[in-house]
Amino acid sequence: MRAVTWHGKRDVRVEDVPDPAVKEPNDAVVRITSSGICGSDLHLYEVLGPFMAEGDILGHEPMGIVEEVGSGITNIKPGDRVVIPFNIACGHCHMCGMELYAHCETTQVREHGMGAALFGYTKLYGHVPGGQAEYLRVPEAQFGPIKVPEGPPDERFVYLSDVLPTSWQAVAYADIPEGGSVTVFGLGPIGQMSARIARHLGHRVIGVDGVTARLDMARRHGIEVIDASEVHDVPAEIRERTSGRGTDSVIDAVGMEAHGSPAAKLAQTLTGLLPGAVAAPIMANAGVDRLAALMQSIDSVRRGGVISITGVYGGMTDPMPMLRMFDKGVTLRMGQAHVRRWISALMPLLTDDSDPLGVMDLTTHRMPLEQAPEAYAMFQKKADGAVKILLRP
Repeated sequence: MRAVTWHGKRDVRVEDVPDPAVKEPNDAVVRITSSGICGSDLHLYEVLGPFMAEGDILGHEPMGIVEEVGSGITNIKPGDRVVIPFNIACGHCHMCGMELYAHCETTQVREHGMGAALFGYTKLYGHVPGGQAEYLRVPEAQFGPIKVPEGPPDERFVYLSDVLPTSWQAVAYADIPEGGSVTVFGLGPIGQMSARIARHLGHRVIGVDGVTARLDMARRHGIEVIDASEVHDVPAEIRERTSGRGTDSVIDAVGMEAHGSPAAKLAQTLTGLLPGAVAAPIMANAGVDRLAALMQSIDSVRRGGVISITGVYGGMTDPMPMLRMFDKGVTLRMGQAHVRRWISALMPLLTDDSDPLGVMDLTTHRMPLEQAPEAYAMFQKKADGAVKILLRP
């Protein structure tokens, strides 16, 4: 089959690789019809190379048609249309029983002290081949795959793999009071949907970004925006708009890609140039994040407010302004999305033909799998108005 494979920093290729097969009774094989490129994939493209191996298959936002199932599978059958959550969970362990599926004890990558295995995402998360490919082997298929209706286009449902549950969790973790306010830093796919979900739930939403296409998309969905390329002091602007207090909650949907920290950018660049065996422990144990968005989040939230972090950070010793956070009484919540936990809330919104979350206005580019290298470069550069790219085998 054809698949998108990693070969080094900013070097992804589409190559022939062996077809996946059912290996365990709880496996399934899915023929992929759409697979998204995630902002987290850009971390592999740019920063997290020390944890990759040449030829790794990328991608963790797939959907498709079930081709084959193992002997232990009764919940899905060949021909079913399914979305595959990015984290691999068993559904029956202690953590899954608490609906903490991102910490599944059956698939936890204990060797590296990490949570549940993920598709297409480094040895830290299990080295499981990803879904930017023609076919995908799905472990723990007795629980993971989400059946979706026939008929509507893939764009209606594919974001159940990651974007929508991650965004719903970000809003839930933000604990916005009824009729309250939230700032969303970063209007990429997760920020866009977090903002729309918060507005759908009746909250005032201020979105912050510096990219015109992202700001325009947010405006189309009734989001109040701040153009960070034009406003010198964003937290001050937020306080100005909220009676001097700041918003009740903040969602950091940026993570380590934040601009505004030259020293951390240099650290990321230099670490990325080191041999993998040298760079990996530095990445795992040092502070290499650009914390601009998180620092602005701390500055922008009102006293006693909540910051929900959904953007991915990678450093272990990044400095935090503990005095400021303690004095303001800030609550932090964060973590990988527990995908299956949020599906029952999301599915009615996706099967509603009125499209209340505007999911049909998220995909900006649909490209053949063979054009994955161009798609990655476009998304990394935020070129041609790219907000969300879907690859199609």
